[in-house]
Amino acid sequence: MQDEAKDRDHKKLGRELGLFTFSDTVGKGLPLWTEKGATIRRVLERFIVDEEIRRGYIHVITPDIAKLDLYKKSGHYPHYKKDMYAPIVIDDEEFMLRPMTCPHHFELYLDRPRSYRELPIRYAEIAKLYRYEQSGELMGLQRVRSFSLSDAHIICADEKQAISEIERALDLIEYANKVFGLEYGKDYWYRLSLGDRENTEKYFKNDEGWEKAEKLMREFLQKRGADFVEGKGEAAFYGPKIDVQMKNVNGKEDTAFTVQYDFCMPGRFNLKYIAEDGKEREPIVVHRSSIGAVERTIAFLIEHYAGKFPTWLSPVQVRVLSLTDAQADYSKKVHEALMNAGVRSELDLASESLGKKIRDAKVAHIPYFLVIGKQEEADGKVMVESRDNGKIGAIPLDELISKIKTGVDSHK
Repeated sequence: MQDEAKDRDHKKLGRELGLFTFSDTVGKGLPLWTEKGATIRRVLERFIVDEEIRRGYIHVITPDIAKLDLYKKSGHYPHYKKDMYAPIVIDDEEFMLRPMTCPHHFELYLDRPRSYRELPIRYAEIAKLYRYEQSGELMGLQRVRSFSLSDAHIICADEKQAISEIERALDLIEYANKVFGLEYGKDYWYRLSLGDRENTEKYFKNDEGWEKAEKLMREFLQKRGADFVEGKGEAAFYGPKIDVQMKNVNGKEDTAFTVQYDFCMPGRFNLKYIAEDGKEREPIVVHRSSIGAVERTIAFLIEHYAGKFPTWLSPVQVRVLSLTDAQADYSKKVHEALMNAGVRSELDLASESLGKKIRDAKVAHIPYFLVIGKQEEADGKVMVESRDNGKIGAIPLDELISKIKTGVDSHK
């Protein structure tokens, strides 16, 4: 088991597969993504953005930096101060690299008066965030200082609507996990993260609000029939949350995705809407991350798949291997046809033995590799071997493209 854990460690596999690296010159906890790692990120981000838009989210873009006043207003400063970078002084004003997106989304909401007819409003963003992690806590992609979060803030009219949105958020999280091939109870589980009434330095002081919010969240999970554990002192400073917990190959537990109930921020930002009776009311906010921090999620997936990404997520889906230099032109045409069809392809024209080229393709865990020899060129076909299913044989290229695209589409 220890040997398997070492083989599946995302830090080791990430290096071997050429997905990401770190540089002391750039700084600790600041990953640099290669073209292959960036491809995985892009596919994940497109997948979740498209799915969220389909489910009624409004995707927005907000700055990575803001005035310190914004985080004083939200309560992140001082409640979250130790996890934030130091202020940056520009033109006699103090700015911060953002640790959270919620204050930005609240300012979007405040842009104009809102009616109950608009609610819920589901703001979503793939947001770049910056948090100061202690040097000793940094670990590969699982603990970094710069990351992108699949973040969202849902402005709800009342408790009933908030609980409904929490259910929708968990449905989305469970759907994404199913797409990833993760099984509830085996690969992930729920934790109800509670506040600590005594810790007023960490948590917003409102005993009645905490009691009510925690009771609502607990009853929701019980009604849903979900098994869960409870964690005192694990809540956000503004309210309780449902955390989706996972373990890495070394047995360390981390929060992957989260859904949070916020009874604090609406008051701090003076969020209002005009109710059906014409009066101003204060909304409730649900914070949620559908696929969590992209970096941490990729770390989990590298280990879960042992580097053998499913075809839809694989940075390279096909590698084209020419048998000899004589097939170089036909191999190039095959590669270009794959790329034009939207299949991620690599071309190997190296003057190496076919055996070495095949071994290299297998070590790279590429889902399909094509051998192009004299006969394949004459027949206008490709010799196909699958990483998962072995030799397929000589088939027309169009048939392979259709097979790959059907498989990619079916992952949803």
